[in-house]
Amino acid sequence: MLNFPHRRWPVLLIGTAILSACASPVPPKQTNCVCQPTVKVIEAPAPVVEAPKKVALPLFEKSDFSALPGWPQAKHDTLLAAFAAQCPTLLKRKASPAGLIEACRISNNKSSGAKPLLEKHFEVWQFQQEDGRKDGLLTGYYEPLLNGARTRQGKYSVPLYGVPKDLITVKLDELFPELKGKRVRGRLEGNTLVPYFDRADWESTTGPERGKPVVWVDDKLDAFLLQVQGSGRVKLPDGKVIRLSYADQNGHPYKAIGKVLIDRGELKPGEATIPAIRAWAEKNPQKLDGLLNANPSVVFFEENKQLSANQGPVGALGLPLTGGISLAVDRGLVPYGSMLWIDSSNPVTRQPLQQGVLAQDTGGAIRGRVRADYFWGTGHEAGALAGLTKENLNMWLIWPKGAPLPNAGSDSSL
Repeated sequence: MLNFPHRRWPVLLIGTAILSACASPVPPKQTNCVCQPTVKVIEAPAPVVEAPKKVALPLFEKSDFSALPGWPQAKHDTLLAAFAAQCPTLLKRKASPAGLIEACRISNNKSSGAKPLLEKHFEVWQFQQEDGRKDGLLTGYYEPLLNGARTRQGKYSVPLYGVPKDLITVKLDELFPELKGKRVRGRLEGNTLVPYFDRADWESTTGPERGKPVVWVDDKLDAFLLQVQGSGRVKLPDGKVIRLSYADQNGHPYKAIGKVLIDRGELKPGEATIPAIRAWAEKNPQKLDGLLNANPSVVFFEENKQLSANQGPVGALGLPLTGGISLAVDRGLVPYGSMLWIDSSNPVTRQPLQQGVLAQDTGGAIRGRVRADYFWGTGHEAGALAGLTKENLNMWLIWPKGAPLPNAGSDSSL
């Protein structure tokens, strides 16, 4: 028996006896011919050690109010009042998690100031990436203000359309419940549903299905940017201002024209801001249609007659957005209405942007754990700020103590 210290039979032994120099029978008394066996030892293969799988860290890490940059100087009353104002809408929504319902109950307590109330009844959780990094990206958006007319005349030659008559929307969850919140858009060719026109085809299509434009504006790039933002205002020749709200979309994915210009070598990386794109368009008017058509998505509008002149556009929560308060988030990770704290920078002044905000909107490009879109307000100044916003972001959730944290995907059907 072979002895292998510290191991318990880690090898396979194969013994084979080979007789040597004994060709003829050996007399019984002859014992000087000794035949030794040959032993072959085969090592077992080394065990395969799998690399440890990377496990994504939780969405939140416990934090504290003292960790919020700018918290002592913040406008706590403004934040709490803005949160309380959205509570009637939150209480009606089936998708609102229990934590938001509790937060609404707490916000009705007027016996103490906003800061002590928040610090007593709420706690702070910092968003983190799957690998534990806390940094993310803040971009900006705004409500455009365009010049236009209800009929085509003079410089007002660029149409903005309502929902086409032949656009068909299919809610897939009505056929397959597991596809909750998913939908496809198309049009009929005979009895077959086919994809709807992309931007290039839509621009070259003429027919009754296009309907009557809601309004005509004076700038093709401004009309495109209005579609990117999803809503806006149009000032008519008589000075009256009308509001346009998102009504539907052609079903094609959005593609950023800034990235297209970078890929084509027209702009350098980091230069694809709205002012830079506008300057490029002024120098290259003959190339503008080709650039805009690189984004196949088309947005259709309706005139909104319910909003007053001082109200912002309606966000995904169903409420008017407020400049400097409303934030667009990944709706699969952050429930609408959540109270958040952001730490970022103003892209023009480079001053810290540290404040409380509310998750009231979403966007096709807003995906990820530490990712948000800051609503700057209405008009050209807000548009300039939005176009330049591409800042580092840290973000926290301000949530009622003891309430279950929101589950990722809990609002994905909205």
